[in-house]
Amino acid sequence: MKHAVHAALLLTAIVVTGTSLAANEAANAPMQGVPPSRTSQVTMANYSSYPMSLWAFRNAGAVLNTVVVPREGDIRRLPGPLRPEIGEWLFPDGKGGKIGFDALFETNYADGVLVVQGGRLLHEAYFHQFNERSHHIWFSMTKSLVSAVFGLLVDQGKVALDASPVKYIPELKGSGFERVTIQQVLDHSSAIDFKENYTDPDSDFLRFYAPALNMAWLPGAADVQPDNAEIYGVQDFLVHFVKPDPALAPGAAFDYNSTNADVLGWLIARISGQPLQDFIQHNLWARLGAEHDALLAVDRALVPVATGGMNTTLRDAARFGMMIRDRGEFAGEQVIPAQWVDATLAVDDRLKANMGANPKYGEEPWSAYHNMWWILDAGAGEYCAVGIHGQVIYINRGADTVMAWFSSQPVASAARNPEFRAKLNAARELAVSLTRKPGNK
Repeated sequence: MKHAVHAALLLTAIVVTGTSLAANEAANAPMQGVPPSRTSQVTMANYSSYPMSLWAFRNAGAVLNTVVVPREGDIRRLPGPLRPEIGEWLFPDGKGGKIGFDALFETNYADGVLVVQGGRLLHEAYFHQFNERSHHIWFSMTKSLVSAVFGLLVDQGKVALDASPVKYIPELKGSGFERVTIQQVLDHSSAIDFKENYTDPDSDFLRFYAPALNMAWLPGAADVQPDNAEIYGVQDFLVHFVKPDPALAPGAAFDYNSTNADVLGWLIARISGQPLQDFIQHNLWARLGAEHDALLAVDRALVPVATGGMNTTLRDAARFGMMIRDRGEFAGEQVIPAQWVDATLAVDDRLKANMGANPKYGEEPWSAYHNMWWILDAGAGEYCAVGIHGQVIYINRGADTVMAWFSSQPVASAARNPEFRAKLNAARELAVSLTRKPGNK
């Protein structure tokens, strides 16, 4: 089989039709038997293809290379779940009917969902053998976390948002990132000549970028050595491959591209003098009262994948969301500067216009993208961290609510994805319901 076909297996969805989700799982469950049967074996080539992803996304440390981000201190307990009846509340199923909250999430490939209001755990549910102790890969929700810790360097005056990344990383001179500002990197308006493409097996994304990330399989890719390859890790890719788009000016368009987060991760490591995993651990993970260590996937050069490598339990993901909801404060301690957290919701007309002009998101509810967060309603403090295959941390300051869910959606992209949309719509409606007096639902 040609290498391009193998690459496509990584990120291209297998659309399940004609059978229910439960029936499909029973017939195609991954990792069955000791040793696993060949047909159920999860591999680097198939790990993000459904149903292999049901096992792989909660065992990403087995499939990918990872480093540990240790927890510290006392665990911040979440009282509850206090309102299990939420699981039975009815929400539109996207097909003209209504369905219970838990059933809606399970039907739409969620592995777990959790609802927090204030400091209380209202409801949680787990599916497909996932549980409260299981880790799950965040994919691009990681971008929002990396942006959060980057704010510490901004607050300390160690980095200027209106400067080019080249000021701090001279190796990027001549690349597509030389002519842009760091703020444009944060907003995915960097006007680079490289496109995010999960479905074309011949795309540069799948042929060069994803193998450098160490998150895709190509024949021989894992055997490449740094002394015989110009592009070994992701940072090599940024320097040698990413060029400016001559037809587009920086800041003129929103074009979501994971390499922007790779630049951000490199900036953190270069400016702080610490590996990214250590910076995250010391400044964030050790201060959240997390229940479990986190894992962070690394690229082929064993550098942390800032664009999509975080792995945690669902409750710990919610703790991060709670800290962001509360303007960077957690358990009475200021973890991330409030000014930086608030800056995400400072959405101007340019950011709104850039989102509105992108045809990919014309049917979606996003009003803007800013500082590596997806904005729904800036005035209400309603926004999300989002990762491919259905990973979401939903924040609603107005409702004092955080919801988090992990998924194994067959389709990677959230754009025009009915399974993603059904869950997000239910979360938004639930947040409104939780602002009413008890019994009004």
